Amino acid sequence: MPDWSYQTIFRPLLFRIPARAARGFTLQAMGRLSRIPGGTFIIKTLGHVEPSPLLQRNFAGILLPTPVGLSGAIDKEGIAVKAISQFGFGFVEIGPITSSPIKSDSPIRIDPASESILYPCEYENLGAEAALHRIRHPKHRLPQFVRVAAASPEAGPNEAAVELQSLAERFMAEPNVSALIIEAMNTYRDDSKSAKLLLEQMSSHLVENASITEKKPLLLYIPLDMPDSVLKEIAQAADPAVWSGFVIGDSIRTADGAVLTGHDGRQACMTKLQTIRAYASGSPVLFASAGVHEPADALTLIAAGADYLLLHSGLVYAGPGLPKRVNEAILYDRLARGEPPPTPSFWTHWGWMCLLGVSMMLGGVIAWLIAASSVLLPYDESFLDMARSQVAAINGNLLHFMSHDRITLAGTMLSIGILYYQLARHGLRYGLHWAKTTIWVSCGVGFPSFFLYLGYGFLDPLHAAAAILLLPMFLLAMRRNPDRPNHKPVNLHNSKVWRRGLWGQLCFIVVGASLCIGGIVIAYVGITDVFVPQDIGYLCTTRDALDLANSRLVPLIAHDRAGFGGALLSDAIGILIVALWGLQQGARWQWWTLLWSGSPGFIAGLSVHFAIGYTDFVHLLPAYFVLVVYIAGLILLYPYLMLKERDC
Repeated sequence: MPDWSYQTIFRPLLFRIPARAARGFTLQAMGRLSRIPGGTFIIKTLGHVEPSPLLQRNFAGILLPTPVGLSGAIDKEGIAVKAISQFGFGFVEIGPITSSPIKSDSPIRIDPASESILYPCEYENLGAEAALHRIRHPKHRLPQFVRVAAASPEAGPNEAAVELQSLAERFMAEPNVSALIIEAMNTYRDDSKSAKLLLEQMSSHLVENASITEKKPLLLYIPLDMPDSVLKEIAQAADPAVWSGFVIGDSIRTADGAVLTGHDGRQACMTKLQTIRAYASGSPVLFASAGVHEPADALTLIAAGADYLLLHSGLVYAGPGLPKRVNEAILYDRLARGEPPPTPSFWTHWGWMCLLGVSMMLGGVIAWLIAASSVLLPYDESFLDMARSQVAAINGNLLHFMSHDRITLAGTMLSIGILYYQLARHGLRYGLHWAKTTIWVSCGVGFPSFFLYLGYGFLDPLHAAAAILLLPMFLLAMRRNPDRPNHKPVNLHNSKVWRRGLWGQLCFIVVGASLCIGGIVIAYVGITDVFVPQDIGYLCTTRDALDLANSRLVPLIAHDRAGFGGALLSDAIGILIVALWGLQQGARWQWWTLLWSGSPGFIAGLSVHFAIGYTDFVHLLPAYFVLVVYIAGLILLYPYLMLKERDC
């Protein structure tokens, strides 16, 4: 459920049903997907969230792939953690965990206007036993940070300390627990005396049991609505020899005992970060979990002193792509402070792909001119043992029909050439992983498709020569080009332009997927039946009649169809991957690439049908549909791709 489907389709539907039911449905759906064979691969493919190695952090000897963590409030039962862990998170929080299960059936309420969530029960969880089972059998490879809490409001500091000590000892003994978060201050957030007493008792116990503190880092949980006067005393009293850092919560208690979390908590979180930095001893590590709903929020909290982030309500309102966007923003913010690396010379690798693209464009133009004039080449006539005039005599529409296949192929070649040239110049040149993957997969389909027609006994020498010429260019282009991080500005805000851009992204994903299906169908028809009913209707003949006229006519037509289907599939895969992974705000070249690479295919495919009178509505309906979606995608993406954020 990436952002392009969440924001456009699923969120509007989910927000119309009760929040608890919507949460259950979403988690169950993602959990089931992650459990099927290949499910996690599908999630990764849709989102392309593999984080850059430059984002890795070392926290107390724990290697975190990214500084962004998943809040335990998102999936308290661990139903979909295997799926969610693929979104670009660096660690997973489990909790709050209490000794006994705490259940609630009261409705969860959301307020889209303020982007907030109201939970009726602060400590709803399955209890320590269920949490231990989940921790011992993780469905992911991310570090697990466990948050334990003493939930009884009637308990005094002594009773709360005993309960927390028991939980701490229990979970610290677990090998799969990377760090422990102690939620000790919630009950006494307004009572500095009791809060300090509880902190002293916890610290004393942990010091006495040095084996606990030596095994795992301990983090002290700070309620978001703790008064600053109390926080100052707690920060000063926290022993840095015991506490590795602080986790600032994201919830504010209401008068009726519920808790509210949302975007508005960011300002309070910033204040807490600054207070701790000012009054705490040593250099504590700070985790911020309030109000990160867009990448700009993450950068603001980091600037205020946060070392790590936890995402909660932002995932609900921004979508599952938020971790990836935050990671990209953090990485860009870091890279923007230094000098970008020098770009490699033209002949190092990317220039060869530019030449391949230019060659495809030149081949497409030549193929179009031939298909619009003589149609048949000398080796075609030699294969048929017939001159062009003799072929025309068999059926008045036959040459037109062959021309229509070859012109559509020529338009597709132009589209591929433009796409490859642009990907090489703006993506491969800078070592962008998604651009390299696009070329790898597209060419991996395109080169073998040249030979789909060999089963009919016809070897097209021109196609074979093209493959022999272009393959070395492809191999030279993909050599010695390691992945490099993106140095271009990234999207920071959940603006209207961003939301409209997601609709445009969805349109191009539909275009790419539809063309993939079309390419597969055309290639399959080309190597099997060769003709569809509308083709036979246009020709006013049958396949058997063509076989009787010349037994090599159908193989020649099949060669054109299979070649066009393979080329269309190669082109479609390129468009689809660009739409899935590559679109970035302000990347003007991407909009022009989508326009320039798409136009030749549509112009060739539709113009030739009308030129030869092959205008069957059913036959052209898929092309009409894809054209409408393509134009809509260009319109919707224009502000996102053509304007930088500061211009919006």
